Amino acid sequence: MQPTLVAVAHGSRDPRALPTASALLDRIRELRPRLDVRLGHIELNRPLLGETLRATTGAAVLVPLLLGRGHHVKRDLPAAAARAAHLRTRVAAPLGPHPLLVEALYERLLEAGWAAGASTAVVLAAAGSRDPDSAADTRRTAALLRERLGGAPVVPAYASAAAPTVPDAVRALAARGHHRIAVASYFTAPGRFATQCAAAAPGPAAAPLGDHPALARLVLQRYDEALARELLPLPAGAPLKLATA
Repeated sequence: MQPTLVAVAHGSRDPRALPTASALLDRIRELRPRLDVRLGHIELNRPLLGETLRATTGAAVLVPLLLGRGHHVKRDLPAAAARAAHLRTRVAAPLGPHPLLVEALYERLLEAGWAAGASTAVVLAAAGSRDPDSAADTRRTAALLRERLGGAPVVPAYASAAAPTVPDAVRALAARGHHRIAVASYFTAPGRFATQCAAAAPGPAAAPLGDHPALARLVLQRYDEALARELLPLPAGAPLKLATA
């Protein structure tokens, strides 16, 4: 029997967040109907990750619906997995950076009305983290998105914990002569940060990644990558190694 795929969302007070995560899981189940796919949240929404793990038996792969190597991926998820001593567990790599994410970002921008032009530019709006690895992952995604957009400038910016902010990035691009500036939403679901960043857009504001088909494919790819590493039982409290991309 295949290990359960536990998709780990952050959680949000935004009422759209839970339906968005559920829709993404439905896409994953359509792609792999025989796989047991469950949802757990780090905070703010039920089911919480601990609840999901307590109700799971056998083996599980935790796939973070998170976009970089921040505190949740490095600390919270391994700790939650280690507390589930009745399970054989593995924590997959975060979703980003990855070309499938870039494809989803690109298509969300097109849906919002973005079009290439001499004075166009994009702000890649992310949540932000004090972890330098997280910032490096966001910068890598910005570089990949720039390539996908044919060389249009893409500047990473953040809703919290890091600089520049989205309004600051918009002003800097405008000062450089870019007057058609869009905001790409580097968030998996609607929430306070995504709404805040979209409100700062002087031009098109893309929707969060949501249940984009490329995201569903990427979740399964991260699951498969983690599963390719031998699943071993771990004693309670033992640290877990993250699967790498």
